[in-house]
Amino acid sequence: MKKIPVVIFLGLVMLLLVFWITLPDVSGLKWKNPKKTSFMEFREHESKTSGQKNTIHQEWVSFSKFSPFLIKALVIGEDRQFWHHEGFDYEAIQKAIEKDIQLKKFKRGGSTLTQQLAKNLYLTPEKSLLRKVKEAAITWQLERKLSKRRILEIYINIVEWGDGIYGAEAASRFYFGKPASELTAMESARLVSVLPNPRKYHPDGNQKYVVSRSAMIYQIMVDKGIILPELQEEVSEKKEGPTPPSEMPAPQLPDFSIQNK
Repeated sequence: MKKIPVVIFLGLVMLLLVFWITLPDVSGLKWKNPKKTSFMEFREHESKTSGQKNTIHQEWVSFSKFSPFLIKALVIGEDRQFWHHEGFDYEAIQKAIEKDIQLKKFKRGGSTLTQQLAKNLYLTPEKSLLRKVKEAAITWQLERKLSKRRILEIYINIVEWGDGIYGAEAASRFYFGKPASELTAMESARLVSVLPNPRKYHPDGNQKYVVSRSAMIYQIMVDKGIILPELQEEVSEKKEGPTPPSEMPAPQLPDFSIQNK
């Protein structure tokens, strides 16, 4: 077995060292909220290139100010192993790779919420091996420097929820005319349902994908005992008043099978 030449070995070590040094220091995120993310800057550049005006709508709120239904819906819809993994869901990654091989495309990522946060904060949407390596390294740091609660708090405040809309507070006020603390279970499910492509799908619309995915998330919350539909209806009536019979929806929630992202 041939030995690796010392020069090549030292070169590889230097490259790894430079790569590690150039990674962002995430320690400050323990107490400091990020102002503008790499993804926001990417969108700004995208808008300038196309000659459009880009306005960022964002309002930072603390973790305790979010509806608990939104937190539950987010974990159910985006990363069901969030509270248990250390940044990577290896089962989801394996399924994503198998799907990529089947489709012959580098498309699915099997990303956890922490990986999504790393990408939003410091990277761009490009799909390349180098970006995935950087994403993995930053994810590893985020999981070791921040608490799970803090990771969720940052993510839910910076993620894109429409053209120029970032964070759940801005999204909740834009789509439902209320603060994120007052979101119902179904409104929370609808917000989460659009996250794969928030500029294509709209939480307050009737797009087939939004209706089916939000119904799936809502049904899982019901099955897990997170919500009682009857109680939700009663609370909504007290807040908004009785709904005229002609306007009352009668959705049939299909029995969706639970699939990992």
